[in-house]
Amino acid sequence: MARKMDTKAVERIAKALSDKNRLLILQKIAKQRCLGCTEMHEIVSLAQPTLSHHVKVLVDAGLVDSHKDGRNLNLYLNKETVQELIDFLSQLNQD
Repeated sequence: MARKMDTKAVERIAKALSDKNRLLILQKIAKQRCLGCTEMHEIVSLAQPTLSHHVKVLVDAGLVDSHKDGRNLNLYLNKETVQELIDFLSQLNQD
């Protein structure tokens, strides 16, 4: 059973999604099953520190999960959080 998302989590996610670069990064991760930071750097034309910052914001918001594989960091869409956000927003349209 999915847990309910609280307003603090929604606020954190909204802030994470308010940047066009983070939206692009999230779209690229969602399109792939798994995307390494090295591959992401080739797709998104951002400096490494900037890319790392944006990925950290997405991870902190719960939208992206990461898994370290040696020196490589693999990124995954957190489908559970995305579904919780969809459920939260769908409740706004009821009544």
